[in-house]
Amino acid sequence: MNPEIDQSVTNCGNCHLPMPRQLRFCRNCGFRLGEGPAEYTETVRFQDVPKGFANNSAGAYGLGGGPIAVAPGGPIKKRRKRMSGMSWLFIGLLFFFVAAAGFTTVIRQSRRPDINVQFGDRTSRALSFVGESGFETTDGGVTFDNVEPPGSPADKAGLVGGDIITSFDGHPVQTDDEMAKLLRQIPSGKTVDVVFLRDSVSQTTKLTTVSEAEFERLQEEYENRPGGRPLFGYEDRAADRVPVPDTKIFGVRLGEILSNRPADIAGVKEGDIVIQFNDTPIRTTDEFLARVRRAEPYSTVTVVVMRGAEKITIPVKVGKQ
Repeated sequence: MNPEIDQSVTNCGNCHLPMPRQLRFCRNCGFRLGEGPAEYTETVRFQDVPKGFANNSAGAYGLGGGPIAVAPGGPIKKRRKRMSGMSWLFIGLLFFFVAAAGFTTVIRQSRRPDINVQFGDRTSRALSFVGESGFETTDGGVTFDNVEPPGSPADKAGLVGGDIITSFDGHPVQTDDEMAKLLRQIPSGKTVDVVFLRDSVSQTTKLTTVSEAEFERLQEEYENRPGGRPLFGYEDRAADRVPVPDTKIFGVRLGEILSNRPADIAGVKEGDIVIQFNDTPIRTTDEFLARVRRAEPYSTVTVVVMRGAEKITIPVKVGKQ
């Protein structure tokens, strides 16, 4: 036997061009073994193509009948199947929901006092909770942006965002770390004296701390209140904390007032500096926003503003979102 003859290839009995032995028809003329010439009307997929021939939709043989050699480097690999557009859409939606869940978790954690989240292990967590947005070191002591939620110790004690605590339970406080240390040592339920500055005037109040569980209960109760969300009608991102001219106090200067909303209808103007909301002094933008959010829908609140040198009291009937 001639070793140069490829035993896996034979010649078509009709057109005499080479063809693989295992085929039952000729790719060139359509001749079927044992049946004679016939019109070729089907696509054949090769499973056992002789080594060295390409396995593709054109067959192992070209139009001229010659074998198509595989490129150097081995057999041709199967083409990887690409994902459909629906698959990519599903992956995108899955990624979106996972990211949204993570973002929600971060937001919820950020709304809790910094003293609670700053110390990760249980032995370092605060024993007592005050109910503020998070202490920050400032000149003369520690301050915070707003009190939350309603009914928290700080709220009951009459503290508001912008107050500067200088002493807590008889201990001078100069940094947020010192405040955090005190809250890790003072048991919940203890009534303490709090010395603070407001508008450069020193004041004293009493505050009864609560446990983490009680704080979270108050927070959940506030977030799930049945009355719904109020509508005041100002762009909170356009508001600024500014000093009130010719005074020692700060207020919140309003930017955009939304047209035909409660504040606009009541006569609140862009540029007004809010210094009081009902009976609460307003010294920070976060405190003002927190008080607006506390308002009951369809209730009437009293807003005191400085418009130039004029002090104006404006009743605003709150709407509902």
